[in-house]
Amino acid sequence: MLFLLFLLLCTAGFSQVGAPQKKLDSLLNLNQKNLKSDSTKIKILTEVYRQYMRMKNVEKAEEYIDKTIRLSHEKNLKKFSAIAYYRRGLMYHGRSEYQKAEENYQNAVNEYASVGNLDMVAGTYLNLGALYGSIPDYVKSLEVNQKAIAIYEKMGNEVDMASCYTNISTIYQRLGNQSQALVYMNMALKIFTKDGENSRGAAVVYGLIGSNYFEASDRELVEMNVMPSQKIKLALTYYNKSLKVSESIGDLGLIATVKRDLGDLYSSTGQKDVALKSYQKSVELNKSGEDKEAYAASLYALGNFYQKENDLENAITLLNSSLKIAEDNKLLDIEKQSALGLSAVYEKLKDYNKSLAYYRQYIAVRDKIFDEEKEKEITRRQLQLDFGIKERDYLLKQKLTEGELKRQQQELELKRQQLVLSDKEKALDLLTFQKAKADLDIQRLAQDNKFAKARFEAQLASGVKDKQISKQVQQIKFDSRIKLFLTIATILILIIALVIFYNQRKTKRLNIIINNQKRELEQLSKVKDRIFSVVSHDMRTPVNSLISFMQLLEGGNIEQEKLKRYAVSLKNNLTYTSTMMENLLNWAASQMQGFNPYLQSLDICELINEVILSLQHHANEKSLAIENLVPAKTFCKVDSNMFMLVIRNIVSNAIKFTPNGGVITIGAIPTENTLEIKISDTGIGLKSAQIEHFNQHGYSGVGMSTLGTNKEKGTGLGLLLSRTFISLMDGEISAGINLTGGSYFKITLKK
Repeated sequence: MLFLLFLLLCTAGFSQVGAPQKKLDSLLNLNQKNLKSDSTKIKILTEVYRQYMRMKNVEKAEEYIDKTIRLSHEKNLKKFSAIAYYRRGLMYHGRSEYQKAEENYQNAVNEYASVGNLDMVAGTYLNLGALYGSIPDYVKSLEVNQKAIAIYEKMGNEVDMASCYTNISTIYQRLGNQSQALVYMNMALKIFTKDGENSRGAAVVYGLIGSNYFEASDRELVEMNVMPSQKIKLALTYYNKSLKVSESIGDLGLIATVKRDLGDLYSSTGQKDVALKSYQKSVELNKSGEDKEAYAASLYALGNFYQKENDLENAITLLNSSLKIAEDNKLLDIEKQSALGLSAVYEKLKDYNKSLAYYRQYIAVRDKIFDEEKEKEITRRQLQLDFGIKERDYLLKQKLTEGELKRQQQELELKRQQLVLSDKEKALDLLTFQKAKADLDIQRLAQDNKFAKARFEAQLASGVKDKQISKQVQQIKFDSRIKLFLTIATILILIIALVIFYNQRKTKRLNIIINNQKRELEQLSKVKDRIFSVVSHDMRTPVNSLISFMQLLEGGNIEQEKLKRYAVSLKNNLTYTSTMMENLLNWAASQMQGFNPYLQSLDICELINEVILSLQHHANEKSLAIENLVPAKTFCKVDSNMFMLVIRNIVSNAIKFTPNGGVITIGAIPTENTLEIKISDTGIGLKSAQIEHFNQHGYSGVGMSTLGTNKEKGTGLGLLLSRTFISLMDGEISAGINLTGGSYFKITLKK
């Protein structure tokens, strides 16, 4: 049975399995099976009455609570009877049945005291303090709160002690002593915020302080050392603090309350849009909650706002809803306010019959409240006097000075005088009400006569108005046609303007493209002219030399030594011409569409070695050293033919312009995504103007060939071709001067 009970409790605690009735049936079945009168039986009975409480079946809950208490007493297990009394007190407290709630709370105090559970004794006193404050019986409320504080001080429980301070502060608020209420609020707040602001207690106290400032009179504000002009700012500050904490802990009831208070504040300062949103949010949050009084209060607040803003349709809906909830739940204050609000709405609608009916309901509820208040007035006055005495005793225990006690006695005397004045004000209110009632009856009769007269005049004016309406309808139709025509014309004009604007932009873009193409064609024309100049000049000489050499051979009378010298000269000329032709053809091919490189990852070191091998005999003629410092297995994405042609042209230029005995160095520096190849020489070096021209975007060096250190000729196409091929391989090339002399070319390619 213990195992079954444990399993049931775990299921109830951590998941919601099935409907409440199914759970109750399971508990009742378990209770029937357990025939032993022991602690397990008591636990089962406890779960049964708790389930009946959840299902709001008060009669059955009472039955099983009594069974639990009887069995607990039989077995001398008072901890179960104590919690049963406590929970029954909470049940009746929530139903506003204060006498039954008080009786059960007192029994719970006795039971908890008998088992030495001081924490729950103080907690029950705390609930009694809230109960007495609702009756109201301020003397008893102060008394039980003092008892709770004494226990909490002994236990070192500051948090619950702060709750007692909060209860005492609300007593001062209801007695109209806002300054003293603020003292206790600050005492409670200091404890609640000791370990941070994110607690429900801090949120509640922040809201109370905000209301304290908002509702305080100018005299009370001065007593709190606050200027009346600071009232709204301080109230808004504390309301926002309460809202922030409430949202952080997810307490929807507190959020709804603060939103309603903020709505009242914003409405009082003329911020209508913000006030409306606050009221609507309060209604939305309270709608899903179980606190009917809070929901009715939110509906009334929003309805009253709509009534003030003359949104009468919404005002009627909300005020009717508020009135119905108040009537069903006997919430007299809200019923009175809702009835008065509906009376004001129908008066604005000139429906005086309904306005008067709701005003009568307002008077009836007010009379009922007034009668109840009148019956309690003598008791309340005595309670206030007794509270003053209890308060004095309490403050004496807190070691207050004689001067402070004297001041509080003066305040008590002032309260007595205010009570006398309050009696006179209530009598005056009653007379005012009776006069208003008579005025309303007279006004209703006069209004009926006005309605009859207005109805007759309306019938007479109906014919004239019908003709006027007919003319107005025709004029409206004509105006509509004119508006339609103007709208269509405007749209057409806009479309035409957009078409013209689009065409202008298109023409502008085409002009830019044409100008760019024109510049490119002019550049190509210049290059073509230079190429023709090179071809016409440089190719004629070797061809003429070849013809002259052939004529000498035909004559046969040339010496062997001259023949050898002529052959060497002719070989150099033909080599130069061959190189020029190769560069010329490659460059021409690069300018044709469809000439694209075939990029692949290749070993740069091997390609450079091949180029060096092909040029070694030229280097040997000038005793030049060509050093390949590129590490083996250095890969880069290149077109092998293009790359080797670029390296060959640059190295050939280096050989051409490096004196005998010089050094040409080829190195590589890898980065994360690129490879930088640097070709340096110890030659005569390029001039600054040449380097600047080469590094420009529009470089075209055709025909600018100069003689080398040994009078070697150049083609004038090598650097232009190198720049073109590097660009096709998605790379970059630049030139510069070495600090130690000579020039260098730097090529950057992607890996």
